[in-house]
Amino acid sequence: MQLSSFLDRFNEPETLKMAKLGRELRAKGIDVIDLSLGEPDFDTPVHIKEAAIKAINDNWSHYTPVPGFLDLREAVCTKFKRDNNLDYKPENIVASTGAKQSLANAILALVDEDDEVIIPTPYWVTYSELVKIARGKVVEIKSTTEQGFKITAAQLETAITSKTRVFLFSSPCNPSGAVYKKEELEALVEVFRKHPQITILSDEIYEYINFDGKHESIAQFDDIKEKVVIVNGLSKGFAMTGWRLGYIAATAEIAKACEKVQGQFTSGANSIAQKAAVVALTTDLRPSLDMVKEFARRRARVLEIVKNIPGLVCSEPDGAFYIFPDVSSYYGKTDGETVITNAADFSMYLLNNAHVSSVMGDAFGEPKCVRFSFANSMEKIEEGWKRIKTALSKLK
Repeated sequence: MQLSSFLDRFNEPETLKMAKLGRELRAKGIDVIDLSLGEPDFDTPVHIKEAAIKAINDNWSHYTPVPGFLDLREAVCTKFKRDNNLDYKPENIVASTGAKQSLANAILALVDEDDEVIIPTPYWVTYSELVKIARGKVVEIKSTTEQGFKITAAQLETAITSKTRVFLFSSPCNPSGAVYKKEELEALVEVFRKHPQITILSDEIYEYINFDGKHESIAQFDDIKEKVVIVNGLSKGFAMTGWRLGYIAATAEIAKACEKVQGQFTSGANSIAQKAAVVALTTDLRPSLDMVKEFARRRARVLEIVKNIPGLVCSEPDGAFYIFPDVSSYYGKTDGETVITNAADFSMYLLNNAHVSSVMGDAFGEPKCVRFSFANSMEKIEEGWKRIKTALSKLK
């Protein structure tokens, strides 16, 4: 059988690949501690689950409008006004089957063959692959641990060409946890003002998981707001990963384009998830805030542990639930059997010898680093890092 050449344009997500390898080891009876997947280890709050049960009992079981129920889109607008002081109308909102689909819709609606999409490193694994699917060209801007994994206005200006169509970034960032402050965003906006052909795709899915104060959206700058597409969703801030519900806020023109794309792929998102999301977005945020407090406690402990492991260089994440240390000091080292030559070797060494899963940095555009999640219990985190420290001590 001959499969489509379309499949050659992009790679399988490394995050999912590592999770699969971990499951295979567990199936053999091995106790694998998962520090790879980006998923809160909390249950969905009770009041949200109750809203879903009510929706089922009220027979919200039919096809939904492609952009989402009106009450959901109104709830998203309410959330934007409450949390971000941003004014949107329902025609600016499109709900999708997860923020990943929201991103895919936007990129397919905006990017033509050979258009350039600027993506600061490190970036979420799917960004570059979606651009490849759209036949666009990825232009990376390298950031470093020393920069706190945030780019400068000068770097942005240098990367822009006549072919630049989209700038795609996340804040808080997956995988680095970097969070752009208002003044840092304003410096980037000064550059964008000179290049009105660029649409800014701002992935804000980790908005609530912020350890450094108020979330700042790049859409707050009025004169460029119409050039911004905000991508967000329910997965991270509300522990609703399996509910698969994301959304965008954009101009009516872009929203209509995304609706057209989605109409041929999945049509409208899940009806029950939408009704639950209305309650999640407009009522009690305390469960989400309590979850973030626990993430902050874990972050502090992980950073304390990492400081005592020689060879790991780590910036402090201001958001999300990952650390992204530079592990390159271990390249060239061996335990007598395995030689570590890159981040993939490092991650596989930890999986096979410490039975701890992580994700190699190459997947995020940063080959010197490895991503570790602290979206796991404190008990598992303590045991996982104990195993990592022991395994790394054997490398000479």
